[in-house]
Amino acid sequence: MSLPLVEPDLALLREGRMLIDVRAPVEFAQGALPGAVNLPLMDDEERHLVGIAYKQHGQQAAIELGERLVRDGIKATRVAAWRRLVESRPDAIIYCFRGGLRSQVAQQWLMDAGLERPRIRGGWKAMRQALCARIDAAAEQPLLVVGGLTGCAKTALIRALANGLDLEGCARHKGSAFGRHPLPAPSQIDFEHAMGLRLLDLPGSLVVEDESRHIGAANIPLTFWRAMESAPRLRVEMPLDWRLVQIHKDYIDDLWEVHRQQFGDWLGWALMRKQLAGSLARLRKRLGSARLARLQRLQALAFREHERGNRQAHEAWLAPLLTEYYDPMYRHQLAKHPEQRFLHVGDWESCLEAARAWSTEARPSAPGQPA
Repeated sequence: MSLPLVEPDLALLREGRMLIDVRAPVEFAQGALPGAVNLPLMDDEERHLVGIAYKQHGQQAAIELGERLVRDGIKATRVAAWRRLVESRPDAIIYCFRGGLRSQVAQQWLMDAGLERPRIRGGWKAMRQALCARIDAAAEQPLLVVGGLTGCAKTALIRALANGLDLEGCARHKGSAFGRHPLPAPSQIDFEHAMGLRLLDLPGSLVVEDESRHIGAANIPLTFWRAMESAPRLRVEMPLDWRLVQIHKDYIDDLWEVHRQQFGDWLGWALMRKQLAGSLARLRKRLGSARLARLQRLQALAFREHERGNRQAHEAWLAPLLTEYYDPMYRHQLAKHPEQRFLHVGDWESCLEAARAWSTEARPSAPGQPA
């Protein structure tokens, strides 16, 4: 009996189909399909030994070794894990790296247990190629870039738009020295897959935040980055006191909430202090030793006051961080690129309306309608 196949269609991701990744954990950690669950056929050590057998003695020897390594109780445990998931999600689909031997073995073992589920033709590799092709295609779509000084709530503006692509959200990083998320950053592959998944629902114009090519540990794919460089821009301009409220929310309130939820009050507080102190220390080269020491003293005093209930004390170090570090750096970048054209420069609300107006004008015409 032939084992069923499904084509590597990105609609599987858009529909939220349950995906069972039977690759080894080390492969899954390097990058998986969005929403996939890792229930491996072989663990990392078993995969390593089978790989050696394949290189030294060929495919049949590798298959025979795999059958010896994964048998009896180990086989029963892995089949039971697949079965529990399939019974709870009857729409589940299996994949391995190329949709070949490992996913076929998993299918057959499930079939022997009375459950038939398809595998993806071409596996992870074919689906990844389709996601990367979607990113390349997005580089050809109308694109608007939103810039502005740190604290101007550009990410919030992007999220307020139906056609906004939140690159920082995909990278799990706010795109600055203080932007690291408490949870581990996604791999480069997972960043690209998150980006491609979001783009499945954005066939028309796109609005993104002005970013360097590097967002934390992730790199924006080159084709899309080049499109960003040549795209028209908006620039948000807000007064310092407004920006201080926003940066306090980003760097203190939101960060504390994530730490508290993940690690509890005591450990979360200690880890947040450590993260912010480390972020400030990494600016030594740009700030200089004397300025850094002053900001470090202010930061330490602010945390002491925060513990006493005065959360606003952080403005003592956040304000000079903006005016002495972020603002000059942004203006320097503007001066380096005089060729950039801004469709609109204004406050947050006016830039949001300008982005919406641009999106309407850039929207492709319906069939039979004039462009």
